[in-house]
Amino acid sequence: MGEKKIVEALVSGGQATAGPPLGPALGPLGVNVLAVVNKINELTSEYAGMRVPVKIIVDVDTKEFEIEVGMPTTSALIVKEAGIQKGSGKPGEETAGNLTFEQVVKIAKIKMPSLLAKTLKAAVKEIVGTCVSMGVTIDDKNPKTVLKEINEGKYDDIIKASEQ
Repeated sequence: MGEKKIVEALVSGGQATAGPPLGPALGPLGVNVLAVVNKINELTSEYAGMRVPVKIIVDVDTKEFEIEVGMPTTSALIVKEAGIQKGSGKPGEETAGNLTFEQVVKIAKIKMPSLLAKTLKAAVKEIVGTCVSMGVTIDDKNPKTVLKEINEGKYDDIIKASEQ
């Protein structure tokens, strides 16, 4: 393997193009930009509507490339699951959307590898915390209430069942 160049960019899942930021960054490396873009779109199609970090590793000599897809942000996953455009501008006053507790667990499981949380329960609490700052309710309840209920063990069974 020869010298490697790494290009990092944030792309819209499944909608990367040969325009900026990818084209201008990849063009000078002599790699087939369209092939890179197509591969990125294939790998990120499940994240449609979300911004996804990607890393393109190009071998400068052979022009071969590999792509590593990062993880969308927690807020991007919440927005997608809740089917909303964005979080509330006034969390605590205005509600932007609602998630079921099961959806919160699903997001926690997706994000788990990139969170500092050691347990799924801790990861769920991190996701609920993001819901607080975005004005997203959980099972139509204030996320702060849900956080209290998680600490009281109310959701332990659901979380345990999801760990399998």
